[in-house]
Amino acid sequence: MEFEPLAIPDVIRIRPRVLGDDRGYFFEAWERRKFRAGGIEADFVQDNHSGSTRGVLRGLHYQIRQPQGKLVRVLEGEVFDVAVDLR
Repeated sequence: MEFEPLAIPDVIRIRPRVLGDDRGYFFEAWERRKFRAGGIEADFVQDNHSGSTRGVLRGLHYQIRQPQGKLVRVLEGEVFDVAVDLR
């Protein structure tokens, strides 16, 4: 896995190593030691998955009392993801 810290603190682009052959593909989506080595100390307690069609805008999430980290995964195509630092 490659971890690339971006301009906003705590925003990290993760590129998993994808192994593929004629059957399809496999990749490790989460491994605590690798994420910690990449600067992510979170222990995920919930994992949600949603699918969107082209042109869909998903909501902005802002938590003050119970902040949550977000892990956004793109399985096919591309995403325009925006992070805003309000600190």
